[in-house]
Amino acid sequence: MDGPTTDRPSDDRGVFLSVVAPAHDEEDNIVPLVEAVEDALHDLGRPFEFLIVDDASTDETADRVRQMQQGRPWLRLISLSRPGTGGGNGQSAAFKVGFERTRGELIAVLDADLQNDPHDLPAMLDLMERTAADFVQGDRSQARRQGDPWIRQVTSLIGRWFRRLLLGDSIRDTGCSLRVMRREIALRLPLEFKGMHRFIPVTARDLGYRVVEMPVSHHPRHAGRTKYGMGIAKRAIPGLVDCFAVRWMRRRRRIPERVLEVAPPADHGAPTRHEVSS
Repeated sequence: MDGPTTDRPSDDRGVFLSVVAPAHDEEDNIVPLVEAVEDALHDLGRPFEFLIVDDASTDETADRVRQMQQGRPWLRLISLSRPGTGGGNGQSAAFKVGFERTRGELIAVLDADLQNDPHDLPAMLDLMERTAADFVQGDRSQARRQGDPWIRQVTSLIGRWFRRLLLGDSIRDTGCSLRVMRREIALRLPLEFKGMHRFIPVTARDLGYRVVEMPVSHHPRHAGRTKYGMGIAKRAIPGLVDCFAVRWMRRRRRIPERVLEVAPPADHGAPTRHEVSS
């Protein structure tokens, strides 16, 4: 997998919002996805960009994005190489690479399967401004209740219970990818660890940022098939293991969040110290 730097690209032109969507074998969803984002944000009144992170797709996902780039300078394609183990690199890796290449003050995230609705983004931006929040997390709970299979609902309840018990995570729908955050948050997330995309909202809170939730829409998958299993063995057990890993990192591995910058000494007297955030 290529490893871009964490600096903003040199052609930053004051982009306000960067939308990031990981895509693995989503060729039939790309055209309506781009059109939906365009329709949702064309009246935003602020510069935006849309980054599709092609996670080692074996179909025509990348080709469809390139076709849609004609006449859309705000549409960008980031391609990840295929890992040695085959398949894709995973959502955590795709998010990390996408976040590092954004130019916007704010970053929005959504899935490429059209289950998230880009038309919720303006309301999420408005809520962020009205509440002075740093992060707005989508909540699909009400919208999903009628459509999801019972096994998915049960595993979601179990996962939420364990997250609250082990991490104090009160986020209702941490599995919802639809969210908006300040760019500085995205760059501080430890997404180099597989599975950390499931803990983005609680990690933001751990870092001291204000996270609010908002009900959002949830649609059936437009085309293709889900990349995640729905059985307990494929969802609940790995999620529980990840909870323990996140708790361990939180308690044992986090470095101090504040440092002191020591200014050069004046002509007379002691050096001046200024406290700054790390």
